[in-house]
Amino acid sequence: MKFFIDTAVVDEIREIHAWGVLAGVTTNPSLVVASGRDFKEVVQEIAQLVQGPTSAEVTALDAEGMINEGREVATWSEHVIVKLPLTPAGLQACKVLTSEGIKTNVTLCFNVPQALLAARAGATYISPFAGRVDDIGWDGIELIRQIKEAYVMGDIQTQVLAASVRHPQHVVQSALAGADVATIPYKVFKQMIKHPLTDAGLEGFMKDWATRAKVAESTKGSDAK
Repeated sequence: MKFFIDTAVVDEIREIHAWGVLAGVTTNPSLVVASGRDFKEVVQEIAQLVQGPTSAEVTALDAEGMINEGREVATWSEHVIVKLPLTPAGLQACKVLTSEGIKTNVTLCFNVPQALLAARAGATYISPFAGRVDDIGWDGIELIRQIKEAYVMGDIQTQVLAASVRHPQHVVQSALAGADVATIPYKVFKQMIKHPLTDAGLEGFMKDWATRAKVAESTKGSDAK
């Protein structure tokens, strides 16, 4: 399973990218607003930094507007993935943009029928929202598993991109459910790397190494006498 980061804050992307684990980035209008940056400027900077799939979402609500906006956004970088909502207009735009060779990420998916429709419209990625599905009393990870199973059974190439990831266990569960990608908030990446036994083990190693260094220095001083 590949890791994307779900943010439009370049400093966060740069930090996680430096770990060597990042394959791409997802953004949405809310994240761009939160970043305080110009949309085109920040998308181009992210794509240049990561050199991987960078989802940039359209804001038009009608198919014609989405298509025109998607064509424009796709010119910003070879790495841009046009993000479209899972609506009738979004599906129509997905079909047209896909036919023109533009990659798409169909977002706001909450059930398997929606995922099947998006795949048949040619979506490169489908984004089921695990956390938000959990919020309404169903199982978001089970949704991801069912979408993946349906795609495998139908020999569908659309990639399942687990979104609305709330905690590290969501990442583990998404991987086990067969997701191709998980898009993970910065906070969750930071939680994933932390474990008290890792910290304690490292502290112990460093104490032992410091003790060895002191012993070596003491022995060296004795030999000199």
